[in-house]
Amino acid sequence: MKSAMAKHILVKTKPEALSIKEKLDKGQDFAKLARQFSTCPTRQRGGDLGEIFKGKLVKPVEQVIFNQPLSKVHGPIKSKFGYHLIIVYFRGS
Repeated sequence: MKSAMAKHILVKTKPEALSIKEKLDKGQDFAKLARQFSTCPTRQRGGDLGEIFKGKLVKPVEQVIFNQPLSKVHGPIKSKFGYHLIIVYFRGS
């Protein structure tokens, strides 16, 4: 079964997500920003989602995790929960 490992930052609005992405693009630490801004309980782990298996997350997030390049910040991605910034750091077979 295909799996991946990723971190994310979840916020309520697109402007908020864009503002955080700008900080990331300038080299600020993903985990630190996740702890500071994310509304998801994963914020306590620096946004780390742990090992993810296909079919376990909302589709827009899963599409990014399993199809986009590693080690790059993707987003904002809209889901029913808000706006996500996602970085995938491992993808297995």
